[in-house]
Amino acid sequence: MNNEMEMIIFNIINYAGTAKGLAYEALNEAEKGNFDKIPELMKEADQNLLEAHKVQTSIIQAEARGEKPEVSVLFVHAQDQLMTAMESKTLIESLIRMHKKIDGVK
Repeated sequence: MNNEMEMIIFNIINYAGTAKGLAYEALNEAEKGNFDKIPELMKEADQNLLEAHKVQTSIIQAEARGEKPEVSVLFVHAQDQLMTAMESKTLIESLIRMHKKIDGVK
């Protein structure tokens, strides 16, 4: 695997991990009743997911052009991190809505 591909993979992992961490931070704020901090945390999580998705899309586009990326365990790990970050964020959004409902916040 070349250095460029490694950097691409590590960017996906970094953005996905940051997004998931921010979403969990937002959930922690919901658990404390600090609902005013949540929108900014979730917006930042979305921005990180968008960046990860852009990087992933560049790999897909390269493959569509006939370039065959090397599929390594690290690449599979990056894809797994992105998918779990996206799913975690979706679930966390639901949990935050439940906390708001329980606390009577609209």
